[in-house]
Amino acid sequence: MIAKKNIIKIFYSFLFLHLFLWTLIPSVTNINLPLDTIEALAWGSNLDWGFNKHPPLSAISVELIYRIFGNNDWAYYFLSQLYVCFTFLIIWYFSQDFFKKRIYSLISILLLSGIYFYNYTTPEFNVYVCELPFWALTVFYCWKGFKNNKYTDWLLFGIFAACGILSHYLFVYLLLSLDLVFLYMIYKKKINFKCFISLIPFILIISPHLIWLVENEYITVTYGLHRTGTGEQNFLDHIIHPLIFLGKQIGILIPFFLMLLFLLSKFKTKFNFNDNKLLFLLAINIIPLTLVFLTSMFMGVKIRTMWMTPFYLFFGVLVI
Repeated sequence: MIAKKNIIKIFYSFLFLHLFLWTLIPSVTNINLPLDTIEALAWGSNLDWGFNKHPPLSAISVELIYRIFGNNDWAYYFLSQLYVCFTFLIIWYFSQDFFKKRIYSLISILLLSGIYFYNYTTPEFNVYVCELPFWALTVFYCWKGFKNNKYTDWLLFGIFAACGILSHYLFVYLLLSLDLVFLYMIYKKKINFKCFISLIPFILIISPHLIWLVENEYITVTYGLHRTGTGEQNFLDHIIHPLIFLGKQIGILIPFFLMLLFLLSKFKTKFNFNDNKLLFLLAINIIPLTLVFLTSMFMGVKIRTMWMTPFYLFFGVLVI
């Protein structure tokens, strides 16, 4: 058995190698920055509360790096890896509430390296990478809120949930899933209405963007709907598009499950659906994917693969 202090060293070594290699490789091999990063730089030069395609947070992040490091391409690859590695760090701390042994926390993080959203695509800083830490932080402080029911946890939950919406609108699928958990927890009287204090920072932070959205005739929403092919559906689209979506998700997860198969002989399988921890993990992992699938089925729309970037962050914790 690996000593606890060595597990921690392995984890931080993994973070450092991920940060170093995925910053170095594109810095050396890429001639130009990725298009989404260049676009965010253009937006950042004229900051507003929103842009024609997306909310403002990715542009704000890139602009801050530009003010510090200027036109050095490596800085934007570094920014992207900072977001990814910080996300892993949050999941690491989150997982320690679910596992008695640190080795399980480590494995749950290492398994994520089998999902290409968290390796090959990470050098391109875009709205999907931008929402990763806020997805993780929102889940983390929601869980802490359920566990401790403290005002500070609920306030932080509201702040990070708002930042998530300002990163990308698909963040709403996570919030809808958490709303179902809220209803269940309130029904079971496991939390009280103290949690609603999270609405105060949430509304305050997103209000300027909502005002901008109304003043600009919901241009970002229109763009998102256009990307799904809304308005061009026929009957078969309600069947074909969700099946394509499902097939792509299975394909994305093949390396993840191959890594998991290697570990299965080491673990015993046990399910207890009265366990609040398991129910919470199922809610944050399965319900958002189910809602996206149902959206594709009922609306007959295409779901872009990259949109699903943050949806698998806690899959490692769930399967372990």
